[in-house]
Amino acid sequence: MHASIETAKPKPERDWAAVGAAIEEELAAITAGKRRRKIIATLVKNGLGMVLGDAIAHKLRGKKGDHDYWRHIGRRLRLAFEELGPTFIKLGQVLVTRQDLLPEPITLELERLLDRVPPIEFAKIEYILERELPDGLETFEWIEEEPLGSASLAQVYKAKLKDGPVVAVKVVRPTVEKLFQTDIAIIKNMAARLQKRLPPELQAALDLGGLVQDYYSSAMDELDMTEEARKMREMKQKYERRAEHVTVPHVYEATKSVLIMEYIDGWLIKDFPVDFLTFEERVNIMIDLVHHYVQTMLDGHYHADAHGSNIMIDKRTKKAVIIDWGMTGRMDSIMAQILMRVILHIQLNQAEDAAEVFMELMSPTIYTDVTKLKDELRTLTLNYVSAHQGSSRYNYGRLVLEATAIGLRNYCKVPNGLALWAKGFSATEGTARWICPEISYGEVVEAYEIPILKSILGKRFNFRANASFVAETAEMIATFPRRFNKVLETLSENKWRMTVQVQTDPVTRNMLNQIANRLALSLITFAIIMATGFIVASIPGGTFLGMEKTTIANIGLAASVILVVFLGWRLFRTRRQRPRF
Repeated sequence: MHASIETAKPKPERDWAAVGAAIEEELAAITAGKRRRKIIATLVKNGLGMVLGDAIAHKLRGKKGDHDYWRHIGRRLRLAFEELGPTFIKLGQVLVTRQDLLPEPITLELERLLDRVPPIEFAKIEYILERELPDGLETFEWIEEEPLGSASLAQVYKAKLKDGPVVAVKVVRPTVEKLFQTDIAIIKNMAARLQKRLPPELQAALDLGGLVQDYYSSAMDELDMTEEARKMREMKQKYERRAEHVTVPHVYEATKSVLIMEYIDGWLIKDFPVDFLTFEERVNIMIDLVHHYVQTMLDGHYHADAHGSNIMIDKRTKKAVIIDWGMTGRMDSIMAQILMRVILHIQLNQAEDAAEVFMELMSPTIYTDVTKLKDELRTLTLNYVSAHQGSSRYNYGRLVLEATAIGLRNYCKVPNGLALWAKGFSATEGTARWICPEISYGEVVEAYEIPILKSILGKRFNFRANASFVAETAEMIATFPRRFNKVLETLSENKWRMTVQVQTDPVTRNMLNQIANRLALSLITFAIIMATGFIVASIPGGTFLGMEKTTIANIGLAASVILVVFLGWRLFRTRRQRPRF
């Protein structure tokens, strides 16, 4: 159904003031207090509480546990997230990628999160278009009232530009940004409490606050259509240079809440007719898709959601078109090179070297057994040597997730971005396997090893990358005579001194502070007992400060008992917080 600007029966004029007032009323109803009460009530109703912290500790301790129990927890978590709306639906989609943190039954259940919600009334969509586009609704010759898709963050409509082509119009829901801002503040507070509840070993390895911040930054990018448009334009240029059979929709216009892009007439990649593409065409699409994903990752970009529902086959050009660029990110090119080096070592059955390269991504803490960590990584990489890279069990995305889980289980700090990169690699692998199951995904990646090496060497020996090295070397050479002369003068005057300052890590400092506090409390308790005894013994008769001997003795004894009980409770609580192996 078309809502045309120029129709035989003109539509009545919208009362934009009333529509705007309705939106403002919805925005005003979103407050921190109301959302906090809603979140807590929903979690309590579903019997969740602090169960997420228990799930993380359970996973990182390497326990198997009861599959049905964690599947039940995952189902309740999914229902709670769906009830709480867009912020938590997106959070659930991010948690799906953290199979290194959560038991698999929970992540499998969260994969079923419904991101399809009833559309908001079309008048509010028209209000946003009228307010944000330079020509308002006059931009379109017609626009359909029924959306092509309705998700928690945005809705997509089919329309026709005046004197122009048919387009797809993506519009962000008007209340979703404030909802995100409000919910994120509450989620950060919950993450801080959860962090404190974790055992010290896991606190040293995990940064839940950083995980939430990464999620927040990614989510805010998804709510900014100008940012998505920028990514699409940048990727379209790269695809046009490198990939003949994969492309990105053309962007016509973008504002903060509206994105107008090329309408793709075709099928989702998982729904296209089998006989529409020849075997050679399917192979070409698969190769372009995989090789370009690897290359853009080496350039510092990744698409974390390149699955079959975000890629279409264009009926006219027979190209694969990646239509959604919301969940994307950037990664350090050095990190990408490390991952590619792991793959190259696995191809050569060099498990020892692959394990050592993997360890470059992980920062050991004081609780890490480096020898055990390296042995587990070596065993993991051996499983992938000569393995068929075309199943859910063996693919490079899963390899990275398993390596990340090993790092966390050994109390290493691991970059949060690795999980999203792994999700992107797995999604691309699944898409490639769907479109051309006859070809091994791993073989296609491995066939790209020469460009991978060129990219690694080109960045490593690029004059810009080595500018700092050259400058520092030149400074060292130029100042060496002066510095060496100062050393000789100091030695000749016998002024040689060496100062060593030992700094402990935060966890050790906290433990030492706890020991000191408990020792001080013990001394205070002992002092009270002794002082009470001395006072009672020194009074031959009568009273002291208006109190009888027995009263003084009872007060001292009661204070001592309270302090001893408190000290015992603190020691018992500390023992409970230690991880059990």
